[in-house]
Amino acid sequence: MPTSSASDASTEVAASKPPAASGGVQSLERAFDLLERMADAGGEVGLSELSASSGLPLPTIHRLMRTLVACGYVRQQPNRRYSLGPRLIRLGESASRLLGTWARPYLARLVEETGETANMALLDGDEIVYVAQVPSKHSMRMFTEVGRRVLPHSTGVGKALLAHTPPEEVRALLARTGMPAATEKTITTPEGFLDALEEVRSAGFAVDDNEQEIGVRCLAVSVPNSPTAAAISISGPAGRVTEAAVEKIVPVLQEVAVELSAALASSGPAA
Repeated sequence: MPTSSASDASTEVAASKPPAASGGVQSLERAFDLLERMADAGGEVGLSELSASSGLPLPTIHRLMRTLVACGYVRQQPNRRYSLGPRLIRLGESASRLLGTWARPYLARLVEETGETANMALLDGDEIVYVAQVPSKHSMRMFTEVGRRVLPHSTGVGKALLAHTPPEEVRALLARTGMPAATEKTITTPEGFLDALEEVRSAGFAVDDNEQEIGVRCLAVSVPNSPTAAAISISGPAGRVTEAAVEKIVPVLQEVAVELSAALASSGPAA
């Protein structure tokens, strides 16, 4: 019987995939796809795992990974598995700053329509990092320094970002970070936090009710289909962010999140 060569397998895989974008470079597309698969797998994988998940033949993957290692974007571990490399950190930091810049017009709209300070935050490892803010025009307003890092359990954005994470992963994260009380209203038990996440899934938005800072309420929603886990929020004095205000603010938050999601998904004008 005739045997299939690696090139035959490569041809079959290429035929089974949708055609590359006009003018695209297939090897680049494959390399970035492998990096994303590595990230989805937790940052470290073996070649056989990549072959199984991507459908690419091992010789092709080996060649691409060798190039990524040479460039510093992937590192080969002593156990011969591959991990994401340190050069990606610089790219990620720059992309995070740009993400905040792209979000600012949408946050400005939130401020105009709600009157309260608007924020954007990302889940970075086990922490929440704020990447953009547009302040309220009120003399009494909330400030969160861009670049500030907080733990997820005491924030509205943290709840929004973790609402659809499997409970066992949430418990593992909380075990790593601990659950220190920022105020007397901070949730300090895994069970309490998981109950709060259930409320977020049911309501479609998250609330920080004096849990990070006494006198401050925050409303947050995740940005759907964001290329990285992101959430937007408004925060203001509890006397202004009342239950009546929530009914008006949440639909605006949800609408802006969808619009921001569409903007982030857009590839922009062709080069």
